[in-house]
Amino acid sequence: MSNVYVLTVSRFTICSQRATQMNVLVRRTFVRLREIIAANKDLAARIEKLEANHRQSASIVDVLVDEIDGLAREVKESKILPPPARRKIDF
Repeated sequence: MSNVYVLTVSRFTICSQRATQMNVLVRRTFVRLREIIAANKDLAARIEKLEANHRQSASIVDVLVDEIDGLAREVKESKILPPPARRKIDF
């Protein structure tokens, strides 16, 4: 049997060119799935590394935002800012 595979389904045996094509298709699909899984592992590792860097940067930004909020509260509480100037209305 050259280039013809035997596909056994349940009680039936199919020996045809179509069976050969399906067998090759199934094998290619599983190979592609393996490649995708391997690529996703690499991507997952890279994303984890980026997230770690992001967490560090985000924590620095959080500290800066908290400091700015604290300074804004101090300014508001001490009323360092002069009151807005009012114009008199003359008639």
